[in-house]
Parts: sequence; structure tokens; C-alpha cells
Amino acid sequence: MGAEDTTLARYGQAFKDKAVARLLPPESAELEVVAREVGVSAGTLERWRADALASGRKSGGWTPVARLEAVIATASMSEADKSAWCRAQGLFPSELDEWRQTATASLGAPDTTTMSAATRAERRRVRELERDLRRKDKALAEAAALLVLSKKLAGLLPKDADE
Repeated sequence: MGAEDTTLARYGQAFKDKAVARLLPPESAELEVVAREVGVSAGTLERWRADALASGRKSGGWTPVARLEAVIATASMSEADKSAWCRAQGLFPSELDEWRQTATASLGAPDTTTMSAATRAERRRVRELERDLRRKDKALAEAAALLVLSKKLAGLLPKDADE
């Protein structure tokens, strides 16, 4: 490890992600402004943005709500208008299509990660009660079978046999 390595500042991934998210849509802040505010050189920010775009994090600062609003806003547009809108926002039309598919798919089956803790607790309680009910049903069936067998046995044996 040389002297140069110790003088270089190390930034965490969360810090980098926040800075890059400010550079990407929907905020699309100016590079120099973000560099001045976060205290990182413009060259470093450009490199971080290029790395983020290359790694597939193109939609960096788009929240799920903003993505849905973008899908809704472009739903009635022609392909040419949609492409122009995407260029203005710094998006690819394929990203918009992915967001539409994700939104449509999420309307289908409920996602267990978004379920409230109360709902999960209620479902767990229902499963426990159903398991307990099955156990009691089996015990009742067994008791009924034993009662029927004991009556049959009593009918087969003569009453005087015990004496």
C-alpha cells in the first residue's frame, strides 16, 4: 500500500448511489451542482454515473411511484411521441416497457413482502387452527372407531363368559 492509497477518499456505495441518483432522471441535476454539494469532483461523479449506467442501474432515481406515473403518462402516446419523451427523460423505451410489465404483474398475485404484519399473523393463526382441527377430527374418528369395535366385541361375546 503506497502513500497515494492512503490519501484517496473512500466513499460507501450508499453515498455513491445517492449522488448518482441525483444525476439521473427524474431529478437530472447538473453535474457541477451535485459535485459542489457532495464535495466530489465532477470527473469522479461522471465515472460513477457511467459505472451505474453500465451495470444496469439506468433507472437510478426513479421511485416505484414515479415509474408508475411515467407508464401512465406515456400509455396513450404514439411510439414516436413515447420515444421522444423517453429521450427527454434519459430513458430507453425498453425500460418503460419493463416498468409497465412489472406494474401489470404486480396487480395479479399478492406479494407476501407487502403484506402487513397483522395479515401474516392472522394467516399463521388460521393455519394453526386448521392443523389443530385436523388433529381433533382424527382423534374423534379414532374414538368413534374404538366405540364401534367395543360394541361389536360386546355383541360377539356371551354375557356369561366373564363369570
